[in-house]
Amino acid sequence: MGKFLDRFRPDVYVEHIADVDPAGLQARGFEAILLDLDNTLLPWRSSIVPEECGRWVERAKQLGLKLCIVSNTHNPRRLNTIAADLDISAISRALKPRSHGFDRAARTLGCEPGKCVVVGDQLLTDMLGGNLAGMYTILVKPMHTREFIGTKISRMIEWPILRHLRKTGRLGTKSVPEKSEIQETR
Repeated sequence: MGKFLDRFRPDVYVEHIADVDPAGLQARGFEAILLDLDNTLLPWRSSIVPEECGRWVERAKQLGLKLCIVSNTHNPRRLNTIAADLDISAISRALKPRSHGFDRAARTLGCEPGKCVVVGDQLLTDMLGGNLAGMYTILVKPMHTREFIGTKISRMIEWPILRHLRKTGRLGTKSVPEKSEIQETR
């Protein structure tokens, strides 16, 4: 069962995207960050990126990291508007957890998969897809409890996996935690 669950296991688990240190990722040789949209970067169905998330995106861009939103959204207009406002790339209808959307984002950004970080709030889409694509994965807590019905169903499957990973001390333990020492983005 352990090998099977490793497919869902993030490299790191943090509370919020602002807890991810872009400078630390860059220092470790990562060149790109692939972001989930809903409940990672902003609340579901919102089109307004919270200030702390916007500051985090700007900080990552200033460091020279390439960013792309990779989303399963069926509303590409909303996704593209948000991406344009942040001045970053976007891949809609990514069909996560299939690796195709992640691979397409890496190609769009001109990066090898091993140089990409996936940040998302779901084990079954973001972590599984990022792991299958050979990328570094960071799980964040969902920003809000409001979610698409399909996501609510996925959460029912995720909860026992999360509980098992926590219980066995394996949640986000593939590497050293990415907690930012300077919380200027919050």
